[in-house]
Amino acid sequence: MNRVETLDHGTRVFTAPGATFGTDALLLARFARPRRQERALDLCSGCGIVALLWHDEGHRGPCTALELDPDASALCAAAVADNGADHIAPLCADLRDFCRAGADQGRYDFAACNPPYFAAGPRSPDPVRAAARHTDTCTLADAVNAAARALRDGGRFVLCHRPDQLAEVLCTLRAARLEPKRLAFVRQRPGSIPWLFVVEAQKGRHPGLRLEPDLVIEAGAARYGK
Repeated sequence: MNRVETLDHGTRVFTAPGATFGTDALLLARFARPRRQERALDLCSGCGIVALLWHDEGHRGPCTALELDPDASALCAAAVADNGADHIAPLCADLRDFCRAGADQGRYDFAACNPPYFAAGPRSPDPVRAAARHTDTCTLADAVNAAARALRDGGRFVLCHRPDQLAEVLCTLRAARLEPKRLAFVRQRPGSIPWLFVVEAQKGRHPGLRLEPDLVIEAGAARYGK
């Protein structure tokens, strides 16, 4: 059964079992966002939460919401129609094939990705949930390279991941000429161990990473809804 979640400024998001969203997606969308008229790309879009939250916060530039699962992409399309968010274009496709043609490369100003986190470990018996959590169809390198192909020089990319993968994430970004510029850890409460980090990188820029204040969930860092 589908559910409806309402964001702070009234944008409606449609979810279903296997196509929901979590705190990490909300934090990702709020940590950095495209300027009002920039061309944006939401990789691993799922039900479209990141693109729709940008819309809720005032983004009106062209936005591609790319998702491999057709059911999740259909939920995004329904929400786009429901909210009159015509600037968002849901695209059901594999990011590993995205922006391969020369004419399509370097067209975007801003990109974001909430990728699968796990290469191993227990798997859900539901293949849709398993695909969303495990890297079978989208490794870290797949996501980073898709963003690097899509972004113009100077374009920004924001990514969330688990702290135990921090070194790999930073190395993978740099290998793709996406220079890490801002980094924040996410904690449930002050003094607790971080369970997530969010990083913003910029294509083709010089080194210089700024550590941002921690995002504390109990302080309302991921607040949404009414």
